[in-house]
Amino acid sequence: MSFKKETPLANAVFWAARKGNLALLQLLLNSGRVDSDCRDTYGTTALMVASYSGHYDCVKELIMQGADINYQREDGGTALTVASQYGHSKVVDVLLKNGASVHDQLSDGATSLFLAAQEGHVTVIRQLLSSGAKVNQSREDGTAPLWMAAQTGHSEVVKVLLLRGADRDADRQDGTTALFKAALKGHHSVIEELLKFSPCFGLLKNGYTVLHAAVLGGDARTVQMLLGASADPTLPNKNNELPADLTKNERILRLLHPTICNGPS
Repeated sequence: MSFKKETPLANAVFWAARKGNLALLQLLLNSGRVDSDCRDTYGTTALMVASYSGHYDCVKELIMQGADINYQREDGGTALTVASQYGHSKVVDVLLKNGASVHDQLSDGATSLFLAAQEGHVTVIRQLLSSGAKVNQSREDGTAPLWMAAQTGHSEVVKVLLLRGADRDADRQDGTTALFKAALKGHHSVIEELLKFSPCFGLLKNGYTVLHAAVLGGDARTVQMLLGASADPTLPNKNNELPADLTKNERILRLLHPTICNGPS
């Protein structure tokens, strides 16, 4: 988050909010010479700064002084989006209890839930879902919180999202799914959670299967996990290539077709 201050007093308020200096913040706000919603040219408010920094007491003080909880800066960010992104659960709690909206989105469509999922903040995710956050709300490119958590390897987040109704097979604009990305990245614990919900092993909109993704990722254990869950090694991709056609890794080839290679694994 970038800050551009406009006046010396606003600069002092931002400094106090960022450093967690509650006494100075109270002094400045109680002076009547600076507004609790003072902001920079990007629309960043002192409440956003305190929330970004995780300073619970300063957040409470700004709310008590009448700060606009749901004010959005020019990129769509709010106090709740930054607190969620950085995992400040106490700050998230007080914001939600005072009316923060879980539905506000950044300019790219990302919600507070999406940002928390991206960073792996399970406690914050539970808080947001309990406050009505939409588990399948995606960014403009179709990337849902589950997809992002799978790509970044946050298996506990994946588990929570699936249990709360996340669409296991939701794809984004490039046709990839959460399991496809987890298979490509070799995130075993994420794959384990997704497999519990019987995801799609067939041809995806991107023209590949998740088994193709696992082979391209080059991780034998991932390939073995998918085969053990009945992924079909004889299903070709859009180019009529089998998963085995995409690798020279002998261990993976033996898993896909035991007669292809000989020798110990």
